Amino acid sequence: MSQLRKAMLGVALSALAMGVQAQAVLPSAGTLVLLPAQGEVKRANDQALATLMVEEQDKDKAVAASRVNRKMKQGTEIVKQADPQAVLTTRGYYTYPIYSDEPQKASAKPRQPVGWRVGQYLDVLTTNLAILPKTVAAAQSVLALNGLVFSLSDAAARKLDDERIVAATRNLAERVSSVARALGRNPADVVIESMDFDGAGAMTSRENSPMLMKSMRGMAADVAVEEPSFEAGETTLRMQLIGKIRFK
Repeated sequence: MSQLRKAMLGVALSALAMGVQAQAVLPSAGTLVLLPAQGEVKRANDQALATLMVEEQDKDKAVAASRVNRKMKQGTEIVKQADPQAVLTTRGYYTYPIYSDEPQKASAKPRQPVGWRVGQYLDVLTTNLAILPKTVAAAQSVLALNGLVFSLSDAAARKLDDERIVAATRNLAERVSSVARALGRNPADVVIESMDFDGAGAMTSRENSPMLMKSMRGMAADVAVEEPSFEAGETTLRMQLIGKIRFK
């Protein structure tokens, strides 16, 4: 290669390098940036909501209702004795007529019920997870387990506020440094004008999902039930943060 061509190639490479360097350092003085960040913490669940229920069916509505009332009272007393710290809530009392499966004729009179279905639910909220299997098994001698959801108690969630704030702020600082480096600037040249913690306290759970269990009808009272096995899992708490930053 001739000396002239070598010289021209050297000039071209130098110009290319200068162009790349010029593109890497963008003019950013006074630039305002809105930067999202997120803090995330995980903790083992310390609370359970067990839903117990009873359902009876009889030709006589009063008979079905009486059996439901009696079993619900028995089941409630069992739970109170097994876990005195639990918070109990009765709900969802229902009474439905039962009709024959035979098709109704167009000119026939309104169908009359051939029986009645009566039921009621009992929610048991407890942080005593150690005895939860024993409590549920005792209640299942009269009632049926209809659903079970694990979560964090309000007290546990409040204790994690500081950790979520720290995690969100740390993530914002890391992203500020990344933006500064991308613009060829020193992170020390960044001024945080405001931080918006909008969405703070939003609680979601990816790992923890409700464990729905089908109800068991016709369970006889005073029948011993083997203790079930439960795994409480964990809950993920997140805090959203929007930082408004400006380059000097």
